[in-house]
Amino acid sequence: MATDPDTDALKPARIADAEIQRGQGGETHQLAGGDVPVLTTQQGIPVADDQNSLRTGPRGPTLLEDFHFREKIFHFDHERIPERVVHARGYGAHGFFEAYESLSDITHADLFQRKGERTPAFVRFSTVAGNKGSADLARDVRGFAVKLYTKEGNWDLVGNNIPVFFIQDAIKFPDLIHAAKQEPDRGFPQAQTAHDNFWDFVSLTPESTHMLLWIMSDRTIPRSLRFMEGFGVHTFRLVNAEGKSTFVKFHWKPKQGMQSVVWNEAVKINGADPDFHRRDLWNAILAGDYPEWELGLQLFDEDFADRFDFDVLDATKIIPEELVPVRRVGRLVLDRVVDNFFAETEQVAFCTQNIVPGIDFSNDPLLQGRNFSYLDTQLKRLGSPNFTHLPINAPKTHVAHFQQDGHMAMRNPGGRANYEPNSWGSKIGGPRESRERGFRSYPAADSGEKRRIRAELFADHYSQARQFYLSQTEVEQTHIKNAFVFELSKVETTAIRARVVSHLLNVDEALARKVADGLGLEAMPQAAPPARELVETQPSPALSILKNGPKDMKGRKLGVLVTDGTDAALLGALQAAVKAEGVMMELIAPKVGGVKTSDGKTIEAQQKVNGGPSVLYDAVVVLASADGAKLLSMEATAKDFVNDAYAHAKFIGYAETAKPLFQKAGLTEMDEGFVALNDAKDIPAFLQACRAVRHWPREAKVHAV
Repeated sequence: MATDPDTDALKPARIADAEIQRGQGGETHQLAGGDVPVLTTQQGIPVADDQNSLRTGPRGPTLLEDFHFREKIFHFDHERIPERVVHARGYGAHGFFEAYESLSDITHADLFQRKGERTPAFVRFSTVAGNKGSADLARDVRGFAVKLYTKEGNWDLVGNNIPVFFIQDAIKFPDLIHAAKQEPDRGFPQAQTAHDNFWDFVSLTPESTHMLLWIMSDRTIPRSLRFMEGFGVHTFRLVNAEGKSTFVKFHWKPKQGMQSVVWNEAVKINGADPDFHRRDLWNAILAGDYPEWELGLQLFDEDFADRFDFDVLDATKIIPEELVPVRRVGRLVLDRVVDNFFAETEQVAFCTQNIVPGIDFSNDPLLQGRNFSYLDTQLKRLGSPNFTHLPINAPKTHVAHFQQDGHMAMRNPGGRANYEPNSWGSKIGGPRESRERGFRSYPAADSGEKRRIRAELFADHYSQARQFYLSQTEVEQTHIKNAFVFELSKVETTAIRARVVSHLLNVDEALARKVADGLGLEAMPQAAPPARELVETQPSPALSILKNGPKDMKGRKLGVLVTDGTDAALLGALQAAVKAEGVMMELIAPKVGGVKTSDGKTIEAQQKVNGGPSVLYDAVVVLASADGAKLLSMEATAKDFVNDAYAHAKFIGYAETAKPLFQKAGLTEMDEGFVALNDAKDIPAFLQACRAVRHWPREAKVHAV
């Protein structure tokens, strides 16, 4: 069955009240509900449906003849030069993908045929909403784009660190990004969604509800690019040599586990080091602590797709891992930084339509639109159809075609022939197609009327949002509530706040009431009417960060505050222990030149105390001498160092001589998150405690109000 956009609840709500409409000349007009002008294309053609792209049948592919979608995406793709419109702030690294086993039974993609084979890779991480100069720790989705240079051409798996998206149809992508970006009249806020336009759009677009729960979670403030998951988002196909198709969803699972920061910490990190994620990835790779992810596949057939409560073509939905387990088939290792940021990270061009034989698309309408959009975007950004000549984009395999000339052509086909078919023979006639090796699309049978519609199952906007929320720990649920309250408190229009709460009532009533209370709403709004009856879902532990965190301290960072007179033996033992566990460690001192320890030796520090706040570290140790602690207790940033570590629920190791600093900072009661380091024998217990990432019971006390 399909839904009719003229009558169903899939269309966003329309504002019936009078509103201000700004004319092309800058004048404003007061419009009554019935006087709203008709939306048109740039050619003045009235638009009947701005919510759905044209497709064949409710679940069929998007049609190229959809001129309204084509014009809308075309204009959107060319809005910025040369910076990316979205994902502008990015950081990349080189590495490889290594297959664990042959997958020839499910795909004939060359990179999956031989166990142990390594395929060169380039990965670009990014934030979505911020401009190039924005900070790393904005609350935002993170792009996770992987270019694999296979023997049969480049495969670009262009995904995010969240498995779902805000919208179901690519025709709404310009609207989403326009709403999320800085408001056009004032040019702010930048790199954040805490403003009226964004929340106005999503409150009128119920399909965004699931994604809202994800972006208000700690998933959007990751501790490090190394500690976050990646997803292909869409449903794809794998096709084997016999032509059999298997649906697949792609996952990147961090071998380091998942970890995020808390919001207050993120704000302070942006001030202390706006390049925090970049620096972390760069330093880890140079130190030989290579980040690793495992490629996971969720594999399912048409029968499962037909039985599933939700449509597998809907990018606002997941398939819970408890229903379809993730099969881990290889590892991605990043082991080399770029030689030149612009030449590689900035000029890399990812295109979702870059797939290789053995992989194919589904009819996901968001994916279909992305396939059109990306190539168009690269032409605008890189200035030429020859962007594949740039080394970072060039395939690492044989390339042969008849395409020639164009701006900045670095190579042209040789010989007489620049067309095909030709009769010039193999030497000068150029390449020929191969029915045996060439890419063939899976012959899916699609039929139906040409209409702007969506499949009926697309209409459930709340069930999986509820599942995500109920899958979180109590700590994580509190963070989600706080994020909603913070973001909506920046929204000036009370009606928008109320609309968001009306959607949350369909997710979890207790959450909605806590958000409403935090905003001081005078009355609870009525729940938004669901377009489809909600489905009962079970909590999924895989959706929680805290249930899938690091198992040890390897790859994490310890900050050690030292002063003149610090116990040299204790410091030496700590350095040896953290090195053995693979922990990165920095010394913070009153002067960056260093300190003289108890044995009279001078050791150099990596940070000055007012430039190395505790927010930069996963855990901290204070080894100040008695005299040093007295001096630090008069330094505001030293008190901030321990106060922030306490407030952010971090584990704190300390020497007995450091206690005066804690007392001066107002930390008179020490909970189980404090570990006394009287001698070297106490260090293993401290590192063991740190494996829990945070001492979360403290957070509830600190933020009890």
